[in-house]
Amino acid sequence: MASFSSSQSCLQRKYDVFLSFRGEDTRRTFTSHLYEGLKNRGIFTFQDVKRLDHGDSIPEELVKAIKESQISLVVFSKNYGASRWCLNELVKIMECKDKNEQTVIPVFYDVDPSHVRNQRESFGEAFSKHESKYKDDVEGMQKVQRWRTALTVAANLKGYDIRDGIESEKIQQIVDHISTKLCKSVYSLSSLQDVVGINAHLEKLKSRLQIEINDVRIVGIWGIGGVGKTTIAKAIFDTLSYQFKAACFLADVKENAKKNQIHSLQNILLSELLRKKYDYVNNKYEGKSIIPSRLCSMKVLIVLDDIDHSDHLEYLAGDLRWFGNGSRVVVTTRNRHLIEKDDAIYEVLTLPDHEAMQLFNQHAFKKEVPDERFKKFSLELVNNAKGLPLALKVWGSLLHKKGLAQWGRTVDQIKNNSISEIVEKLKISYDGLEPEEQKIFLDMACFFRGYEKKEVIQILGSCDFGVEYGLDVLIDKSLVFISKNDTIEMHDLIQDMGRYVVKMQKDSGEQSRLWAAEDFEEVIANNTGTKAVEAIWLHYIQNLCFSKKAMKKMKKLRVLYIGRFHTHDDTIEYLPNNLRWFECIWYPWKSLPENFEPKRLVHLDLQYSLLRYLWIGTKHFPSLRRINLNFSRSLIRTPDFTRMPNLEYLNLEGCSNLEEVHHSLGCSRKLIELNLSWCVSLERFSCVNVESLESLNLQHCSGLEKFPEILGRIKPLELDIQMRKNVVGELPSSVFQHQARLTELDLSFLINIIALPSSIGMLKGLVKLHVRYCSKLEILPEEIGDLENLEKLDASYSRLISQPPASIIRLNKLKFLSFEKGNTKVGHKDGVCFVFPHVNEGLCSLEYLNLNYCNLIDGGLPEDIGCLSSLKELYLWGNNFEHLPRSMTQLGALKFLNLSHCKKLKELPGFTGMPNLETLNLIKCMNLEEIHHSLGFLKKLRRLTLTNCIQLTRFPGLCIDSLKYLCLRDCFSLEKFPEIFGSMKLKSDIHMLDSVMRDLNSMYISFPRSLSQDIVSLQQGMICASDSLSLRLFTVVHCGNRIPSWFHYRGTGKTVSVNLPENWYVRDDLLGFAVCYSGNLIDTTAHLIPLCDDGMPWMTQKLELSSLPKYDTGCTIHFFLVPLASLWDTSTANGNTPHDYGLITFSFSGGMEEYGFRLLYKDELEEKY
Repeated sequence: MASFSSSQSCLQRKYDVFLSFRGEDTRRTFTSHLYEGLKNRGIFTFQDVKRLDHGDSIPEELVKAIKESQISLVVFSKNYGASRWCLNELVKIMECKDKNEQTVIPVFYDVDPSHVRNQRESFGEAFSKHESKYKDDVEGMQKVQRWRTALTVAANLKGYDIRDGIESEKIQQIVDHISTKLCKSVYSLSSLQDVVGINAHLEKLKSRLQIEINDVRIVGIWGIGGVGKTTIAKAIFDTLSYQFKAACFLADVKENAKKNQIHSLQNILLSELLRKKYDYVNNKYEGKSIIPSRLCSMKVLIVLDDIDHSDHLEYLAGDLRWFGNGSRVVVTTRNRHLIEKDDAIYEVLTLPDHEAMQLFNQHAFKKEVPDERFKKFSLELVNNAKGLPLALKVWGSLLHKKGLAQWGRTVDQIKNNSISEIVEKLKISYDGLEPEEQKIFLDMACFFRGYEKKEVIQILGSCDFGVEYGLDVLIDKSLVFISKNDTIEMHDLIQDMGRYVVKMQKDSGEQSRLWAAEDFEEVIANNTGTKAVEAIWLHYIQNLCFSKKAMKKMKKLRVLYIGRFHTHDDTIEYLPNNLRWFECIWYPWKSLPENFEPKRLVHLDLQYSLLRYLWIGTKHFPSLRRINLNFSRSLIRTPDFTRMPNLEYLNLEGCSNLEEVHHSLGCSRKLIELNLSWCVSLERFSCVNVESLESLNLQHCSGLEKFPEILGRIKPLELDIQMRKNVVGELPSSVFQHQARLTELDLSFLINIIALPSSIGMLKGLVKLHVRYCSKLEILPEEIGDLENLEKLDASYSRLISQPPASIIRLNKLKFLSFEKGNTKVGHKDGVCFVFPHVNEGLCSLEYLNLNYCNLIDGGLPEDIGCLSSLKELYLWGNNFEHLPRSMTQLGALKFLNLSHCKKLKELPGFTGMPNLETLNLIKCMNLEEIHHSLGFLKKLRRLTLTNCIQLTRFPGLCIDSLKYLCLRDCFSLEKFPEIFGSMKLKSDIHMLDSVMRDLNSMYISFPRSLSQDIVSLQQGMICASDSLSLRLFTVVHCGNRIPSWFHYRGTGKTVSVNLPENWYVRDDLLGFAVCYSGNLIDTTAHLIPLCDDGMPWMTQKLELSSLPKYDTGCTIHFFLVPLASLWDTSTANGNTPHDYGLITFSFSGGMEEYGFRLLYKDELEEKY
């Protein structure tokens, strides 16, 4: 059995999906949820996380990503057409669709597809601006025309309209669609590109799996090593996984269980199937209980690759009852006895002669027909391989492009080999490697299978090997391959062959590599072969006794990795000075040996050690690049760094007793990353060199009172400085000099900082500045205005700042600005009121402004605040003004306005200049008496909340074309319900709890007599909207405790059973049914019961009422108009129609007291009104 051919791999793309979207519209909402859904399904998606969405040209890496994606998912939103970046991206996507047959799926988020297709509404406005910009530019107008064409063609493709329906369900549909499409594509590739014999194997295996049957079963793929079991399992997994709720391919179980223990595999299994990181299983017995509890209701596909012990099956898939109906478990094994039932075993046989020749030719000649000159040798090799795919593949790769003489010698070696084992036969490929390539291969076979390619290159590169070239050679010879996760992989038999070579050295006392504790102990105890040992890599050693002179004779040792181990000696006297890579987790001694000074050591990792210091004095480590001592809690001081000229990474995170960083660190000019976070005892850190520094982490250094002196001039790179929760009281001017490329600076939680240095104005490249929770910071320097690229300034909860610098208005790229103080009586300096400077047409890009609880009074907001032409969100919660600047009515871009808890606010400005307002919150505005009539003309208003506005008496009419939510709760003085006009197609909830409206006369619900005005307009709106009532629940909640007489069916208790009249569903004017109840609601269920008495239980139709709101509001009446059509689920109705049912039941849980029910017909409402 062969793996996928090389011709297939060239057709594979780097990404499954390229996600195109308008960042400001959907990044934090729909797109982020969609991306998570795709990622959780295992769909490799490119999302531009640094997306700027402005400018004409898109970066080359984006163009490359588009070309390397199989599917482009284009999320059209209202402002998509305004972005030249997005439009150029779309043009490139459509080019790839035409040239490379790339699939394009449009998603219309809150936009009408016809508006995109014909460039109308927001797209029309955007293109008017584009054409105005390029009206005198011929090339520019041609570009605009290409944008129009791309939009038209893309919007005509089959896609998804997110305007109707539940967003989460739409995302699930999109993910399912893409997952199915990708899985079918994988299956197509595997069949079209002909992994030799794969289709026959798949058909036979499918007949045993029988996935059309809704039971749970385990099927084993059994055969000798190298016959292709894993390849078949991977093919069946790729082919069928989209038909299951979740799927997991657990590779190399035998090897991984040895390295990581079974409970680690249980965590991986749960993480893959639950689609979130799961690391709560601490031992295999615990996992055996958790797996069934989490997966018993899920239909899953699990592949356990290469199990060789009953424990593997017992603790990973021990019982069929662990998994939901329809689940399948596939295992690959060389041990038939591990699978109990004979009919659940698929035996993989060796290849017949013609397929064996085909496979060999693919690898030796890269074609199926051999060169005539080599035909005789080919026949001999194929005959000797006995149909074993791995041997055919390895020998074919070995002889590719070799001459006749080499072929002859290879055939003779294989024929004359006295050892018949396949491992010995495979050794011929090892013998053909150069000496250095042999060393690289043996290291990988003994230690690094399953490790990340990047890490292996670093480790072996430290040994002066040409690793990348050597790796290419090994890949060409089919000895190793790189997985899709970029890890080093090889076949079991190849690994066995490599370890076999090393084991053979043991007989002569010259074993070069040690990976098993028993071998290491034997070498140490017998003092044999120590001079030959080059590398030691020991995992999870629990009882390893390590003497102080254990390694004295290991002069050739270059790589040493040891997990936690036990020793009786207080010190270690010797470590080899030939070491290049040294890792020891939980290093048990107080220091390194006095004579340890390896000139070629590159990497030193002693995390979680018991070190108090590394060594005394100065030592020469000319090659050392990385030191990791994190969470070495006994470490008191660092070494002298003077003679470490190449040090790049120093990690001292969590060294909680570290008191001092040696001043010589200032000489480390190549230092790239320095992590001192959580060094809570650190007091002395005099200087740091920033010439190469990219990351400096001083978070939670609660004992460090002075920031280190900055030495050197930063190179044109990006330096990330993290200082959260630090007690540094002053920042030196040098910290910000020569750092024009710094893009983000987080100084939050610097509780002792009083002022920022004026040199902060030199950070010309700064995009984000965080100074949150700086409790002593009183002012920001005027030089803030020099940060010409700043987009975000967050000074939230820095309570002593009472006025931004006037220069802030010069920040014309600023989008986010917050001085929020938080709801507390403590923190305002002597009652000082916050004052925002005059805008003077500045801050032209500002979109978000938060001044919550800033103690703003009249005049605290500038009179020209209306000049903030880009402002979309304004938060003024909890302030003390009575009036707002009249220019606020000019905030034309504003979408969200929060004035809640402004208890002195008496009036609002007009809304005529706010056509885009979508949300208005006025909670607990207790002095507000009326709302400007212009509110009624806001056609985009979606959510209006006026809870506890106790002085509010008058309320304007409302246009509810877009309104989804209206709350008038506890508005005790409201005299008249607002006039309702417009379409109610998106209406869902109107709350009038405790709103005192007198003399209401209602046909379908009676309100308390204390109400003074009816809601006829509301009822009439319902009648006009009867066509769309099938789409939404309509609810009203009000004060009272009696069920109105209008409800024909009434009673008490927690269950309602109503016999429906004959032909109840025939009438065309049926709107739905109305339910009324008094009390609190926790949950509601409803069922339709068949007409016939002997109706089977499965015919009962459940009505989905999960979207009914739950209230805990005391003694209240709840009224629901429930559109039956929207709740009838044809997928679960078993072919029945509503006419087949004659009884409806409701079950309530909560504080239920009384209920009412009736069918609601349109003509009854029309007769009344």
